[in-house]
Parts: sequence; C-alpha cells; structure tokens
Amino acid sequence: MSHAAIIDADGVNAWYGSSHVLRGIDFRVGAGESVGLLGRNGMGKSTLLRTLLGHVREREGGIRVVGRDMSRARPHEVARLGIAYVPEGRGIFPNLSVRENLLMAARAGSQGRKDWDEARVLDLFPRLKERLSHGGQQLSGGEQQMLSIGRALMTNPDCLILDEATEGLAPKIVHEIWNVIATIRATGIASVVVDRNYRAVLAHVDRVVVLEKGLVVMSGPAADLAAAPAALDRYLGV
Repeated sequence: MSHAAIIDADGVNAWYGSSHVLRGIDFRVGAGESVGLLGRNGMGKSTLLRTLLGHVREREGGIRVVGRDMSRARPHEVARLGIAYVPEGRGIFPNLSVRENLLMAARAGSQGRKDWDEARVLDLFPRLKERLSHGGQQLSGGEQQMLSIGRALMTNPDCLILDEATEGLAPKIVHEIWNVIATIRATGIASVVVDRNYRAVLAHVDRVVVLEKGLVVMSGPAADLAAAPAALDRYLGV
C-alpha cells in the first residue's frame, strides 16, 4: 500500500450477518484525485464506503488512511484523518438551524488548514445564506443536500465522500449540485462520488471503479471507460 494515498484498501471483505457483500476489493484514492464508484443498486457501493469509514463492523482486509492502519478503526477515528462523508439521506440535524448545522462541524483540517469556513460555504451555497435561521426540517430536499455538503466542507477535509448526492432532486438542483462537485474538485480536495447517473459521474471524475455483486469488474480512467459504452452498459444498463 502506498503512503501517498488518501485511502488505500486491499482485499476488503464485508458481511451483513451471513450475507457476504464485499469480496476482496482493492480501492484507492490518491491525493487530490476524484474517483467515481459505479454499479447497479445492491452491488455493494454504499457498503464499500461504509466499510472504509468504519461503519461496517464485520469486515476483513487492509484499510489505510493517509498511511495509517485503519483496518479496525471506528468512524470518528477515520473522520479525524480528514475524511468527510455526505451520506445517502443527507443526515442533517432537523432540530438545528442551518447555521448551527454548519458551526457544529467546523474544525481545522488534518494539517491545521482552515480553508473552508462559514463565509466560504455560504458563498458556494447562496441559497443557504438566505435560510441561516431556518431549521433543518424546514429546508427542501435540495437545500438539505447543500447543507449536508456544506457541513462536510466545514471539517476542511482532504477527501470528500458523496453517496447519491443528487438522488430525488429536481433537475435544476441536480445541475447545481454537479456544479458544486466540479468546484470542489477544482480546489484539490480528493473525492469519491456515487451516483446513478453514470454519465455525469464520468464527466466529473478522474477514475472510475465499477462493482458487480461485491467485486470490482471494471476500473480505469474515466475517459477510457466513457469510450467503451457497450462494456459499461453491461454492468450499468437497465
């Protein structure tokens, strides 16, 4: 495993009870790299993310984060090393205001960086600036997603993991979220992007990993996979 990687996983297996979900997966995210994680529903994408982050307890294999062995680490220990997670379902605090949701996550990054503060997040999401005193439960689905991403940025992460960031949103909001993902990528923050719109993912990442039944079945530069639509359709088509 390379210490230059933000995340470097080797031979990862994971189970939910007797169900063997991940089967010997290798997965790497380099510094500043954007990686798309693709596959049909139920193929192990979210399980892989949750395993890397320490949420799945029944797991085997090697997981390193910035060169440190996190194979048996708990989620908060992984987060402290600069990994931020925007989960499917958003996970905001409905009883806190927009400002409180942001400020409760605010901290310096793993190298003491404070590039992302409240002002910068609100510049990225002007809609949230207009709703600072609103409770999380008062926001639309798109606004909640913006808040979830903004809260993750307030941790000044080295890597941002986005699980289905555009799911269930109106087309206009989806377009805004992809623009935000592009902006974040341009800042040099590494990212892992999961989304059902694989064409959009291919346009916003450097490299892609495709899962099928808990196995890696395709991987490589996004441009190369985009040039092989028939192969992609085999694993991602309806």
